[in-house]
This record gives sequence, C-alpha cells and structure tokens, in this order.
Amino acid sequence: MRIPSIPGFDKEALDKYFKNTGMALVGKVGSLLIKMIVSIQIANYLGRSDNGVFSGGTVYIYFFSAIATLGLDQFIVKELHQFPENRDQILGTSFWLKVLSGFLCIPLIWLAYHIYPAKGTPYSFVLVFSSIGVIQAFNVIDSYFQSEVRSKYIMQVQVIGSLLSAVIKMTLIFTKMPLVYFVYAYAFDFVLLSIGYFITYQRKGRTVFNWAFNSKLAKKLVSYSWPLIISGIMVALYMKIDQIMIQNLSGTKESGAYATVASLSEAWNFVPAIIVSTLFPAILNARRDDAVRYKKRIQHLYDLMVYLSVPAALVITFTSPIIYGLFKPEYASAAPVLSVHIWSGLFVFLGAANGQWLITENFTRLTFIRTAFGAIVNILLNLVLIPKMGMMGAAIATLIAYASSTFFVLLIPKTRQQGVMMLKSLFFITLKNNISKK
Repeated sequence: MRIPSIPGFDKEALDKYFKNTGMALVGKVGSLLIKMIVSIQIANYLGRSDNGVFSGGTVYIYFFSAIATLGLDQFIVKELHQFPENRDQILGTSFWLKVLSGFLCIPLIWLAYHIYPAKGTPYSFVLVFSSIGVIQAFNVIDSYFQSEVRSKYIMQVQVIGSLLSAVIKMTLIFTKMPLVYFVYAYAFDFVLLSIGYFITYQRKGRTVFNWAFNSKLAKKLVSYSWPLIISGIMVALYMKIDQIMIQNLSGTKESGAYATVASLSEAWNFVPAIIVSTLFPAILNARRDDAVRYKKRIQHLYDLMVYLSVPAALVITFTSPIIYGLFKPEYASAAPVLSVHIWSGLFVFLGAANGQWLITENFTRLTFIRTAFGAIVNILLNLVLIPKMGMMGAAIATLIAYASSTFFVLLIPKTRQQGVMMLKSLFFITLKNNISKK
C-alpha cells in the first residue's frame, strides 16, 4: 500500500505502518459497505416507524458498551506485546472479565430502560440486544491478532461475517418476516463474529481451552481501564442520546428517519482513529527529541484532519438528495438533515487528534470533562430544538455539541494553544501561510 507524502512525517515509516494496518482497514471498509447497502434495504422494508422502534432498542447497548468491553482492548494489545509468553493468561483473564461485565450490563440496561424508556420500543427487544455484551467477549481474539500484526485474519472474519449477515437479513426481507426477526438477526451478527474469531484462533496450535484466569492480572487490567470505562460511557451518552430523545419527543417515525441520518453520517468515524494511531508514533518521537518539530507535527495532523473531513462533508452535503433517492419517498425529508449532520464529522476528526494529544500530555481528566460538557450541551439543545424543528433540531444540536466539546480546550489556559492550532486548521490559516511562503 502506497500513500501520499504528509508534511512533517517520514513517508517510508508511514508506508510501512499502513502496510501492517491496511488489511484491517480493508476489512472495516468492506464490512461497512455491505452493512450500509443492507441497512438501506432494511430501512425501506421496515418503514420509518418500525425502523425507529428498532433503532431505539439498539441505543441502549451503546450506552453500556464501555462497561461491556471494560476499555480493555488497547491494554490487551499492550500486555501481549510486552509479555507474549503469557498469552493464554492475558486472553483468558480478559475474556472472563468481559463475560462478567457483559452479564453486569443486563440489569444496568434494564434499569436505564425503565428510567428513560424509548417510547414504542418494547423491553423484549432491548433484552435481546442486552445479550450482545456477553457475546462480544470473544473480541479479545481481535486484540491478539492486532498484537501479532496479522490483520488479514480479522479482515477475513469481518467480511465473511458481514456477507453471512447480509444473506440472513435479505432472506428475512424476501420472506417478509416481522420486525422481531430483525432484532434477533442484529444480535446474531455478533454471534457470527464470535464464531469467526473462535475458528480463526483455533488454527496453528492455538486453542481457547488453554486460556486461564489470573486474578492478579485482572486487578491490573481493571486498574488501567476504569478511567476509559467512565469516559466511554460519557462518549456513548454524548453521541447517542439524541436518538432516544427524538423518539420520545417526536415519535418513532421521526426517529426512524433520523436513525438513517446518524448511521450514514457516523459510518466513517473510524477513519480518524486509524489515522491518529498511524501518525502518533512519529509525533511522540518528535516530542521526545524536538519540541518545535513536535508542535509542527501536531499542527500538520490537525491540518490533515480538516483536509480529509471538509471535502467529504461537502460531497455529502450536495449529494444527500441523491443518496436518499435510494430510500423510499417517506425518508426524503431526512436528506437536508444529513447535509447538516455530516459536518459534525469535522469536529470528530479534530477531536480525535486533540484527544490523543490530551492523553499524551496526561490531561486524561480533561478528556472526560470535555466529553461530559458536550453531552450536557447536546441534551439541553435537544430539549429546546427537537420540539420546534424535529430531527433537524437534533442534527443542529449534535453539530453544536461536537464543536463545543472539541473546542472546550480553549477554556483551559494549559490547553488553549491547542484550540488555537485547531482553529488555524479549521479556517485554513496554516494552508494560506504555506502557500504564501512558496
């Protein structure tokens, strides 16, 4: 895989890294394309109201996904890198921790549903979705193959799983099955992935039956991950609360249309995480060796995020009517909402880059605070705008909340410079300066 040169970064090093992660990216993109095509067909089959009922149930699992996963994935990779000889204990301990936390999520989801239920979505649907927290414990195998730099195996599992899932769901549509079958099919997607991970891991002398639980290691992993669990809960609340609020304030038809907007707009949010993980090793080297070069590389990263997200947002803004031409006419009113919502991706990209800087500089507490701030802004604006503007109000609230969270660093003296640097990228000031120097 060859990539264009990026100012301030060594091209050969980046090219080497992208070759190692390229297969994982192919898997994610391939799975994403399959899922998007199928999701459009499902939305058309179910109609706005049933699609709203369905999407309202899925939101609850996002709220507690941070607890179900325990934020362990990156720590599993780190432990496997440092202690490969302890593979079975690391994977076994992580697996059973995730199983335990998955079961813990079931009563928590029940409690959340009864405190703030999604109107029209029965708890029986939510209960089925709750099982996903336990099923996804086998995702520790994904972390294992990441540590071994064998992303092609993950790509194979993801693409094959997505294809099988697509066949099942298209069969349900063809045979005109009721909504509840799609609920079970959604949960079965995670079963398919777990089976794929299990089969893949069992090859070449490996076996999950050798996994062992180590209580000392469990305490170590949980002590590392608990801040990420809290932060993850806030992120989920921040990103998904609008879908339940619009269902309760405007009804299932409105939420069903808005669900298609959110899924299309947020589909590419995995991209900044891949870019940041690719470029940040070079940035960390600069931090160690040269403070001036460190600052320049951070600025270049912000610039790159803007250069990628703005053109994509512009394309979606002007093509949203064409995209919604793939949906039934009852979804047509969602096209202008997508044109607004897609711009929140700009702040997701910048926020991902700045978030990594905050972690590097040990401002992890600020990461949590700014996410909580974004969630509060989102909830308050939704309460005001949804009753007046429906799903367009939810899109505007999301856009403002994402921007507020990303630029919250401007309010803190120690991080204000980073906010200024992001503004320079956002308004293309650094680009103009580079052009004027030539």
